[in-house]
Amino acid sequence: MAKSAIRFLDSREEELIHAQSIRVLEELGVLVRSNSVLKMLGKAGAIVDEKKMIAKIPGDIVVDALNSCPKEFRLCARNPEKDVVLPTKKFPYVATNGLAVYMTDLESGKKRATTRKDLAMFAKLADALDEVGFFWPEVTASDVGLHVHTVHELWVSLQNGTKHVQGDSVSAEDARTQIRIGTLVAGGEEELRKRPILSVVCCPIAPLSFEKDAVEGQVEFARAGVPIVSLSMSLSGMSSPITIGGTIVNANAENLASVVITQTACKGTPHIYSSESTPMDVTTGGINYFANENPMIAAALAQMARRYGLPCMIGQWGVDGDEPGIGKSFNELATVALTVMSGTDCCSGMGGLEAAKGASLEQMVIDAYIWTNFKPILRDITISEETVAFDVMKQVGQGNTFLTNPHTVKCSNELYIPEKAKLAWEATLSNNMVAEAREVAKKTLEQHEVPLIDKDIVKQGDEAIRQFEKRFA
Repeated sequence: MAKSAIRFLDSREEELIHAQSIRVLEELGVLVRSNSVLKMLGKAGAIVDEKKMIAKIPGDIVVDALNSCPKEFRLCARNPEKDVVLPTKKFPYVATNGLAVYMTDLESGKKRATTRKDLAMFAKLADALDEVGFFWPEVTASDVGLHVHTVHELWVSLQNGTKHVQGDSVSAEDARTQIRIGTLVAGGEEELRKRPILSVVCCPIAPLSFEKDAVEGQVEFARAGVPIVSLSMSLSGMSSPITIGGTIVNANAENLASVVITQTACKGTPHIYSSESTPMDVTTGGINYFANENPMIAAALAQMARRYGLPCMIGQWGVDGDEPGIGKSFNELATVALTVMSGTDCCSGMGGLEAAKGASLEQMVIDAYIWTNFKPILRDITISEETVAFDVMKQVGQGNTFLTNPHTVKCSNELYIPEKAKLAWEATLSNNMVAEAREVAKKTLEQHEVPLIDKDIVKQGDEAIRQFEKRFA
């Protein structure tokens, strides 16, 4: 089956990346700012320096961890028809962007801080848009305490959508409360393990370090069977070597170390290899999703994930402008689009603004429409004697037309015919489509109905959050 994809590393380079990543883990090790996780790794065979909090991980431990990872699994949803099956057999699953701190108001268009009520709208719109594969809580709940916002974000997302929710964690205690909520909705601990309706993004802190609260939360989730996403965000020239090769090795080593932590905590826990690594933006020192090197980094890391047999979440999707619309150049949009062609199973970004600092309901609609027209580039195409159609060529002969031949009608679905109305939205440096996108969002929010969670379960979930909040009162 033929499929569009980009490849960056040849087989020799792939071997080099792997070998150098193992060398990094064995000789340099990773900084783990948690005594409990360090002890866990030490018992598993890592060489631990408790004073420096460094764990050096032998290659055989990495191999064992990779071997214990499931190669196929589901990110399950409240509605089983919306389960995400990994690795994907067709298109990547595109999620929303995550945890923006502001949004553009749907009525006034002005930027403002976000609340649980806003998150509920994003979850509902994402549930209605077929193009959204799963839901990463799009905005931060700024109307609750700093230490409890992720728990609220999971709970609001589960109640206002039926798709899989991929969240974040800020501590082991936070993780246990999220697991409790997931258990209530799934129907029990074993049911959550069998059908994980939530997953969690656990970011190593480049270069090569794991923060205490996040890594202890990762261990709690792993022990509950909740899938882990090891999102490396290496910045070339800032938190990894400025060379592309150095960035790839840093991101790969961080992913391998995270896999070891997950599998040491609980063998067989689903783990997703992940990266949003980019060169630094030389003007700000921040992440640069529009760098020309991004497709190279994404393609290389997707290759490494496939080498290890791990489902992966790599690259970004969406315009990601400063305001709703398509305010980016062709070159910038092309570099983002090419990361989706890396062979990844998942990516994120729908509805985001300003490198995930902001979000927009209108932008989610725009990004979903663009994805509708772009993803046919990634569809499977059968190359066979039948599709080559020699017999048809023979029937038509030289200098004639294939238009009236029955074969043309029979196989017409080989070509994708985009909707002109949606294509008109894609004029770069334009916000002409925003007004229409706003109406689509409003109409969808008014008409789309999300099945409610049982009232008794809602009460228990609310009580679990209240008990968690008391600890920070």
